[in-house]
Amino acid sequence: MKAAVVTSFTEPLTVEERAVPDPGPGQVLVRIEASGLCHTDIHAAHGDWPVKPTPPFVPGHEGVGIVEAVGDGVRHRAVGDRVALPWLGHACGHCDHCVSGWETLCEEQQNTGYSIDGSFAEYAVADADYAVPVPDGVSPRDAAPLTCAGVTTYKAVKVAGVRPAERVAIFGVGGLGHLALQYARLVGGTVIAVDVEDAKLEMATDLGADHVVNARTEDPVAAIEALGGADVAVVLAVIPQVFEQALASLRRGGRLVCVGLPPETEGPMALPIFPTVLKGISVIGSIVGTRQDLAEVFELHARGRTRVVAETRRLDDVNAAIDDVLQARTTARIVFEP
Repeated sequence: MKAAVVTSFTEPLTVEERAVPDPGPGQVLVRIEASGLCHTDIHAAHGDWPVKPTPPFVPGHEGVGIVEAVGDGVRHRAVGDRVALPWLGHACGHCDHCVSGWETLCEEQQNTGYSIDGSFAEYAVADADYAVPVPDGVSPRDAAPLTCAGVTTYKAVKVAGVRPAERVAIFGVGGLGHLALQYARLVGGTVIAVDVEDAKLEMATDLGADHVVNARTEDPVAAIEALGGADVAVVLAVIPQVFEQALASLRRGGRLVCVGLPPETEGPMALPIFPTVLKGISVIGSIVGTRQDLAEVFELHARGRTRVVAETRRLDDVNAAIDDVLQARTTARIVFEP
């Protein structure tokens, strides 16, 4: 099979031939139909984070495809099922986080495309328990970005506790942000989209954003304050300064939801103590979503409540696609179709 492989953190990915893997006990073999390119895949390929994957490995955690074989003991997935392979590739299932509905905090978790080979390939094996069914009416092309960009921002809006008519500022309107603004609107939020690219702000307007702010040409803090301040700010960018701007844009009682993960070299975010305390600001970290969250994301999309903006590429073009994401030459998501 063809696979895009990280062999070194300082070299481009290599597209090579590998043997089709066999599913082990409790696993399924999935023929990949589509796989989204997430910024996390780029961080993985470059070794940007403190806990690094071990080359060689296959990135990709927005994989969608058809089950072609099942390992021993698999009873709830069958050949022919369409499933998604999300970031949470495995969790222990018995720690206090797992049993209380926070499996994404499990300390024994394995992550697709990071600690286990992912979906930048024609085939992938996955833990059958964590391969999430994709319902009829959701195409592989749409399901792929929903598997991470969708469930991550859906969870962020959930944990923010957005209430109807609250102002929600989305900082970074790309692959994740274009979905975040839709989820914020679904729960009744008034959405302010913030980005530095006019094309992305035009997309945000088309998707229903109530206000747009170009942070390249105007001060986003002043612009949001002029609207009354944000009740919630969801940060999807990977620059610490943007987190600081988002915090400063909040009105009293506001909630800052941190989602984007900057490279280790970017340094920390400054958290001013006095305004945080005196304004009663909450700072919330939100990391992807559970299998149940993803099932809800798929259900909403199947009902026509969300729209995925994506362009398709060939897996052979993986390095050019990564460069396009890093140079902001894409409006939303790139999806590889092997």
